[in-house]
Amino acid sequence: MKLRSFVVASALLAGCIGITGAQTVTSNYPNKPIRLIVGYTPGGGTDLASRYVAAALSELWGATVLVDNRPGAGGAVGTELTARAAPDGYTIMLCTIGSHGITPARQKLPYDHIKDFSFLSKVGATPNLFMAHPGQSFKNVGDVIAFAKANPGKLSFGSSGVGASPHLSIELLKSMTGINIVHVPYKGAAPALADVIGGQIPLSVGNLPGGPLSAVKSGRLIGVGVTSAKRSPRAPEVPTFAEGGVTGYDVSSWYGICAPAGLPKPILTKLNAGLVKVLSSPDLKARMEDQGIDVQPSTVEEFVAFVKVETEKWKKVVKEAGLVETN
Repeated sequence: MKLRSFVVASALLAGCIGITGAQTVTSNYPNKPIRLIVGYTPGGGTDLASRYVAAALSELWGATVLVDNRPGAGGAVGTELTARAAPDGYTIMLCTIGSHGITPARQKLPYDHIKDFSFLSKVGATPNLFMAHPGQSFKNVGDVIAFAKANPGKLSFGSSGVGASPHLSIELLKSMTGINIVHVPYKGAAPALADVIGGQIPLSVGNLPGGPLSAVKSGRLIGVGVTSAKRSPRAPEVPTFAEGGVTGYDVSSWYGICAPAGLPKPILTKLNAGLVKVLSSPDLKARMEDQGIDVQPSTVEEFVAFVKVETEKWKKVVKEAGLVETN
């Protein structure tokens, strides 16, 4: 009986130590700088969004959150670095439609983009903008579809390059409607935009903020459709693809915050709560929306489910478009 009592007491003591340890982890975290990895070069819209979030979290916790740009391989360099990091909450990353949607659908990677990560919260999303030269007769996506069906293979569109969100948003349109329009890849968004403005190509697609939005607002281009399910408040005059007859169409370039898999539950909970709090603040929301990002904080479970749905969607699109890389 004495031995049994000792075992029970030891188990209770271990449980109490475990609870106390978990509470200590939560209360002490963060007590040193947090690294926020961004798999893209400084200065772009993705990088800017990460810096807004980093600054807000630093202010909330009184601990520095440092942006660490690790560009390369379409975001895969920074993504692998995060997957291999210690799951202690001091390495997190800005995960995107590229790193956790399109790239895993196209390539065999040295990590599992679902199992090797903790998904903390979605940050937000921005639609793509489908644009036409004013010399064309297109006013909406329905006009483009009708012309393409009557003239298969005779219509072309430009984008920033093969496999990026703008390009694949039109590949999804092709898949859903059966139209045949030719992709003209450029080395970046700026030359694609310049050529459609100059009339060298009839159509182009790009992320809504910046040049595309400015070109449509100034009348240099016609906005035939935004790729999101709802009209963008920054371009309320531009109809959605669904309004052009493509029921159920919805594509946005999205952002979120991830960490390595195996993150202790107290830290996972604290990170999610912190992100939801700062993303819900009017100041940060206004800054993000000025950049064309619709702020969308989420629960951990909502974010994981969203990434899984995105994975299946882009697997189908890249397969049909013949964009799966076998190497």
